[in-house]
Amino acid sequence: MTTRGTSVLVDVRKYDGGVSGRWTAVRLGEDEHGVWLGTARGVPVAASGGGWTNRFDHVLLVPRDQWWIATFCAEPGPEVYCDVCTVPVWDAGGTVLRTVDLDLDVVRFRGGDAYSKDEEEFAEHRVSHGYPASVVEGALEACARLMEACRGEGAGTEPFTSAYRTWLDLMAGDSGHR
Repeated sequence: MTTRGTSVLVDVRKYDGGVSGRWTAVRLGEDEHGVWLGTARGVPVAASGGGWTNRFDHVLLVPRDQWWIATFCAEPGPEVYCDVCTVPVWDAGGTVLRTVDLDLDVVRFRGGDAYSKDEEEFAEHRVSHGYPASVVEGALEACARLMEACRGEGAGTEPFTSAYRTWLDLMAGDSGHR
């Protein structure tokens, strides 16, 4: 098992194999919700459509056996950004994380309520990329569960209400950003 501070390559692909996002994060730890990774502002992210530089500190929660990953951002980023994806898979050493982005996202900005985005992209790709019925079902179920769990005003469930704050504070302290 990897230890705190270990570098992790996050490799998120699209269903056609293109790179959705690929960057290096740092393992912060693990709790009942899953493994927490941190990425500092300024880290480069590669993608097939062109890369970018991360604009704010964030932590990524990789849950166990779920069809999603969740990013919790420092300001000015969204409070919560969940990517519906295939169940994430770790390499044997715990230093490479791979998953396939299934287009659907659930987002919540501070003070707002959760909303789902990219339904049109999902509808298009499920046909053009030939998503199997099991993938469509898994993605739609995950999106519905995330919409409920990420509700705003404290009406959602953990880890989307407050559990992430400890990890985000740890990341901000480690990176020197607040």
